[in-house]
Amino acid sequence: MGRWQRSRQLASSSWGVLKQDKELMVLPLISGIACLIIAATFLVPIFVSAHSTNSLGNDTTKLGPLQYLLFFLMYVVLAYVTVFFKTALLCGADERMRGGNPTIASALSGAGKHARAILPWAILSATVSIILRAIEERSGLLGRIVIGIIGMAWTVVTFLVLPVLVFENVGVGDAVKRSTQMLKQTWGENLIVNGGIGLIGFLLMLPAFALVAIGFAADGGTGLGIAVTVSIGVLWIVVVTCWSNAMTSIFQLALYRYATEGQAPVAFAGADLGSAFGQRSRRNSSFGF
Repeated sequence: MGRWQRSRQLASSSWGVLKQDKELMVLPLISGIACLIIAATFLVPIFVSAHSTNSLGNDTTKLGPLQYLLFFLMYVVLAYVTVFFKTALLCGADERMRGGNPTIASALSGAGKHARAILPWAILSATVSIILRAIEERSGLLGRIVIGIIGMAWTVVTFLVLPVLVFENVGVGDAVKRSTQMLKQTWGENLIVNGGIGLIGFLLMLPAFALVAIGFAADGGTGLGIAVTVSIGVLWIVVVTCWSNAMTSIFQLALYRYATEGQAPVAFAGADLGSAFGQRSRRNSSFGF
C-alpha cells in the first residue's frame, strides 16, 4: 500500500473517532478565546507603559526591558494555554479509543491532572518560537526560508512530545528524544497526513472566502449584507480550524498508542498503522527502536 493511500486511511480513521465526539472540537475554540483574552491582557499594559510624549509633544513608543519581559511572559502563558487544551483533546480522544464516552468536562479534568508536567514543554515551545521569530525578523528572504524550514522540522520532530509527556512520567528532554526516535519511522505519515488535513481544512475554508466576496459584491461594499456574510464566513473558518486541530490530535494519539502498545487502537483497525512504523517497531512495542 502506498504512503498516500495509507495516510488517507489514517485521516479517515481519525475522522471516524471525531464523529463520535464532535463536542471535542469545542476545546480548540475555548483555547482560541482564552488566548485572545490573555493577549489583550498583556498587550494593553505593554504598549501603555511603552508610550510616552517627548519634549516636542510628539507621541513615541519605545520598548524596554520591562516590555520585552512581558512579551516573553505572554508567549509562555499563551503556549501553556494552547498546550493545556491540546492535552485535553488527547485525553478525550484517549478515553474514546479505550471504549469510554468523553465529555468536555472529562477531557479538561484529564488535562488538569497533567497541568504541572506540561509546563516545561510550554516554556520550551515559547522559547523556541521567540528565538526563531527573532532570527527571522533580522534575516533576508533566504534566511527567512531557512528559518521556516527549521521551524517546520522542529514541529515534525516534536510531533509526539505531548502524548509522551501526558501518558508517561518522563521529562521534556526524554520526551523530545523519544519523539525524534519515532519520527525516523513515521516522517512520511506525519508530513502527508498533517499536510492532507491542512489542505482539506484550507479547501473547506474557500466557501467562507467566497461568501464574504459575494457579500461585498452584492451589497456594494457597505451595509448589513457585509456584516452577515463576514460573520458567517468567520464562524465557518473557526469551525474548520477546530475540526483540523481535533483531527491532528486524534492522529497524533493513534501513532503514539501504536508505538507504545504494539497494536493499533480499535478505531484504527482498518488503517495500516503498522506500516507507518516499519518492521522494527512491529517487533518492539516500546521505544527501543
